[in-house]
Amino acid sequence: MISKDEILERTNRGLDVFKYYLGMPFKPGKNFRNPLYEDKNASCNIYFDKHSMMFKMKDFGNEGYSGDCFWFVATLKGMNLKTDFVSIINLIAKDLHLDVVTDSKQSLHPIRRNKEATIQIIEVDVPIYEIVEKTFTCSELEYWQQYGITKVVLDTFHVSSVNVFKSVNRNNEPFKIKSSEIDPVFAYKGLGYVKIYRPMNKKYRFLYGGEMPDTYCFGFEQLPNKGDIVFITGGEKDVMSLYAKGFHALCFNSETATIPIQIIEMLERKFRHIIFLYDSDETGKRESLRQCSTLSGHNVIRIELPLPGTKKEKDISDFFASGKTKSDLQALITGALEKYYSNTLMLIKSCEMDYNNPPQNSKTVVSVNNVPLGTYDNLLCVTGGEGTGKSNFISAIIAGTLIEVDEYSEIDTLGLDITPNFKHKAILHYDTEQSEYQLYKNMTKTLKRSGLSHMPDSYHSFYLASLSRKERLNIIRDSMDLYYHRFGGIHLVVIDGIADLIRSANDEAESVAIVDELYRLAGIYRTCIICVLHFVPNGIKLRGHIGSELQRKAAAIISIEKDDNPVYSVVKAIKVRDGSPLDVPLLQFSWDTDKDMHIFAGEKPVEDKERRKRNDLINVAKEIFYTRKSLSYSELSELLCEMLDVKERTSKNYIQYMKSNGIISQNTYNNYIAGKLCNI
Repeated sequence: MISKDEILERTNRGLDVFKYYLGMPFKPGKNFRNPLYEDKNASCNIYFDKHSMMFKMKDFGNEGYSGDCFWFVATLKGMNLKTDFVSIINLIAKDLHLDVVTDSKQSLHPIRRNKEATIQIIEVDVPIYEIVEKTFTCSELEYWQQYGITKVVLDTFHVSSVNVFKSVNRNNEPFKIKSSEIDPVFAYKGLGYVKIYRPMNKKYRFLYGGEMPDTYCFGFEQLPNKGDIVFITGGEKDVMSLYAKGFHALCFNSETATIPIQIIEMLERKFRHIIFLYDSDETGKRESLRQCSTLSGHNVIRIELPLPGTKKEKDISDFFASGKTKSDLQALITGALEKYYSNTLMLIKSCEMDYNNPPQNSKTVVSVNNVPLGTYDNLLCVTGGEGTGKSNFISAIIAGTLIEVDEYSEIDTLGLDITPNFKHKAILHYDTEQSEYQLYKNMTKTLKRSGLSHMPDSYHSFYLASLSRKERLNIIRDSMDLYYHRFGGIHLVVIDGIADLIRSANDEAESVAIVDELYRLAGIYRTCIICVLHFVPNGIKLRGHIGSELQRKAAAIISIEKDDNPVYSVVKAIKVRDGSPLDVPLLQFSWDTDKDMHIFAGEKPVEDKERRKRNDLINVAKEIFYTRKSLSYSELSELLCEMLDVKERTSKNYIQYMKSNGIISQNTYNNYIAGKLCNI
């Protein structure tokens, strides 16, 4: 009885199997595009695994497409590796004309061989090397620790301590290097290759073993799916030193290496900024300038470290070893971005409100505002008509965010819970409609409500009415990035007048684009962006293309309306991400003459909430059955999910409520039709 090793022996340890089924020429250790899926980049290769003593496929772009020759055939033919293993063996034996058969018990039996048959072993043109690893010594860990690199970081980047390294030189002559206390040896291990690092050796600091990839890229594997900044540095030690401080970085084999444009394009999709952080010596400065010039069409910038450029003080790891901190590097990043955004800064200064130097009194043109509220990484929308008290409602929310210490008096935030800005992050308020003087008056109301004696420097209010629509969006995008780095984050963003960022609120393409862009910015900067939409909602739906897009993307939508009793304004939820907005209590607020501001007036009675729920669902039923005579249960449920942006569970509850309250009924075929209350 024999095992699958017989197949491996007769196929050069599986290499012939890959050659037959791949159907294209390849060289072990050289990358090619994976034929198992639509692989856009050559990130897959065949290599010899010394542990299993067979050739395997490794896909760096998609780990799920890696395995031995048996796995490859099973995947290629749509078979199950475990249950169909006998069939896989039979298929390989048949296709490659091997002298092997199998029985139903999944064991292999040879038949009589031809005595003249021989097994051909293919020589692979890959430089031979061998490393004998050992445990890191205390002195070796101390060496890495001076740069902030811990054992955990070393393990993360597959760095090992080497006892002995064996390989051959260019003349194919064998040599051996042994680690010592004064000449430690470390290995940056890759798939089928190794880069040896000897930090104390002046003559042979770097050595290589195995088949190096066409593009050596250290740190690529450890990058997240998305982020704010990625550094391109000069060496592996720099990458790990930055990683230890919480930054993302990668490096190529040298600062003079040519960077494939595909990698830059991939990094652009993942990160807001690509920053070259090369050494501060002559080579590093020259090459970072060259790279930025070559890649001028992409979002790349460079930072020069304030180091003399000597051998011991030239790179970012030396920067941290000298006692500099993450904050020191963040200051350099902020300085580079302020230089990068120099033109934007001039525009920002021209439209930023200076509370200590108020503008001259001018006629108020538009005095309505909307105030969204929500969670980080999401959009939130506030909508409503004029005269509903939105201006004071916005003031209450911003006043709650101005608090930066634990000891503060209770603030009336009109029934909402507001998270104070304890971490002193930026609070940005962009207004596209109001006059300068009206915006200044609103800032005064906000300060009064907060109980503070002066406006915190974290709060910035911008008057954008005088700018074009394209300039407004550029100002918002660039200033968010600038203040994010200046204050270490953004606590809240208010965009009062989202429709004024595009030409038409009923343009579908523009509406989708602006909502997608704001949603992307909320994710990049981990903040809540409040979008104020100057549309009066129709029941529990927003009007227009931009309203529909916000209904899909926003985590919550709040509407402010006048009550039947005009003394009160009512705050109601049009959408909440989890649950039904019709079950959210109705909040109300009213004007207090003595306090000279709006105050919270409690929740409306349950009867009012039920009346609102019934009326809103009647309007939805009228819209549904205006062009339809009847619907099945599943069709009605699907329409409610789509129109109200709720989950199936909530739509089923709505159907039950509408049926029991006479909003809908069923015909003789058990299909749903409009009820008596619809009056269609």
